Amino acid sequence: MYHAIVRKRVEDLFSAVSKGDAAPVLEGLAPRFEHIFLGDHALGGTRTTIEKTKLWYERLYRLLPDISFEVRSIRIAGPPWNTLVAADWLESNSGTDGVRTSTPGVHVVRIVWGKMPSIGIYPDTVGLVSTLARLSRAGVAEATAPKIED
Repeated sequence: MYHAIVRKRVEDLFSAVSKGDAAPVLEGLAPRFEHIFLGDHALGGTRTTIEKTKLWYERLYRLLPDISFEVRSIRIAGPPWNTLVAADWLESNSGTDGVRTSTPGVHVVRIVWGKMPSIGIYPDTVGLVSTLARLSRAGVAEATAPKIED
């Protein structure tokens, strides 16, 4: 039963992010957390404060305003005090230039008593870097901005 509740919560978080609402993710973070996005680019890096993580989601929505996720599978292991979730997804977006792209990836999330001390986001960085480079060529300066980290 617990794993079914976690599955529904993860699905709801992806749905919220796909609607431009990162608040449920931010509210679900543990008091001490890491929010990691793989890569050396404008969306890459590690954040450990709500302020920087909120800025990161704001940048994500500016660069990829219609981002949406199709969750292909969710794997859950462990008890409520040490739960590991792996979500395999396909992300699609139109960037700010209207060019539709899709990128596969995986989230690896740790949950402790309902809060997330760790979110690791591991996209196909080749596809993402290509999208960011295309946006940069179209004049979107933020596509090549420094990482948001703390």
